[in-house]
Amino acid sequence: MRVLILLPCLLTLGGCNLLLPRHDPGQAWVELNPRIPHSLRAAEVDRKTLDDHRFFQVSPGAHELGMRYRFEVASSNIGPNQPPHERNCLIRLNYKEFAPGQRYSLEVGDVGFRPWARLYDDQRRMLATGQESGCNSGA
Repeated sequence: MRVLILLPCLLTLGGCNLLLPRHDPGQAWVELNPRIPHSLRAAEVDRKTLDDHRFFQVSPGAHELGMRYRFEVASSNIGPNQPPHERNCLIRLNYKEFAPGQRYSLEVGDVGFRPWARLYDDQRRMLATGQESGCNSGA
């Protein structure tokens, strides 16, 4: 009985990270760090669609990462008495030097209607920035 009570608590503490695959030391690992949970998902590597949208794990070398970022544009950026506007954007980020065994962090944000993405190494040095590749409203 105690195990049944403890199990949900442990799963809550660990979140979805318990379900992530092991990091292959021969690959580079890119963690997604959105400001709002579920607003960022991995979409493509080198324009090939991914099955798992929680992270990127790529071979060493050059890659283009494609990610979907959903955010809300505040009414103060649209006009008086306007409702907030939801955006769903594809952002592409190119980086030529992914290293085996290294961990990277991908962060996103927005300014008004425009999304941004930045890739950081494990020392918090910014390595690359992403470019918007198309947005639409809502889903």
